Amino acid sequence: MATTATSYSKTGAKHDTAIKLDAGIFGAEANHDLVQQAYNMYLSNGRVAKASTLKRGEVAGGGKKPWKQKGTGRARVGSIRVPNWRGGGVVFGPTGNENYTVAMNIKAKRAAIRQALSLRAEAGDIIILETFEAAEGRVKPTIELFGKMNISGSVLMAVEAKTSLVDRATRNVAGLKTVSATYLNVFEVMNADKIIITEKALDVIKEWLGATK
Repeated sequence: MATTATSYSKTGAKHDTAIKLDAGIFGAEANHDLVQQAYNMYLSNGRVAKASTLKRGEVAGGGKKPWKQKGTGRARVGSIRVPNWRGGGVVFGPTGNENYTVAMNIKAKRAAIRQALSLRAEAGDIIILETFEAAEGRVKPTIELFGKMNISGSVLMAVEAKTSLVDRATRNVAGLKTVSATYLNVFEVMNADKIIITEKALDVIKEWLGATK
C-alpha cells in the first residue's frame, strides 16, 4: 500500500487529496535495533562530561600523619586524605575528561533516519506543507498558520534551508523545532508529535536519503 501524507497549502488550507510519499524513504521496513542505536548515539554525542572528583593527591590537607606509626593501638595511616576516610580522595572517579562519543557509519545512519521517517509516516504523523514563508521573520504569521492547520504540541519542521528569516519566524514558537532537511535525526524525528516537511525540503530529503545512498 502506498504511503501518503496530509498536505496543506502555504496559507494552511488542507488539500482534498493526500500526497504520495517516496516508498524508498517513507515506506522502509523498520529495524528497531538500528533505530534505537541511532537514537542512543544522538544522546551519547550530546553528553558533556561535567562530573569530576579529586584523587588522593589533589585533596587539600593531609600532609601530616594523623598519629604516630606505632604504639597507639590504632591502625597505621599516613594521611587523612586516604580514599577509605571520609573527605579523602576518590579512587577511579570521573575526571571530566571522559569521551562519550559514539560512531555510526553514514550508510547505517541514513538507513536509521529513513526507518524513523517510515514509522512516523505509517502512524500518520507526517504533514507536507506547500511552502513556509517567513515574511520579514515575523512570528505571528507562523502561529496563525499552525492555528489554521490545527497543529499543536511538539512539532519538528524541516525546510529546504534554515535561513536567518526562517529562524526568526520560528524560534519563539512554543514546541516548534525547525531544521534544514539534511539535519534531520532519529532522536528529533521520533520525539516530535508531528513532523512538517515543506515540498522543497521533501525534494532535498529524496536526494539526501535516496535508496542508493
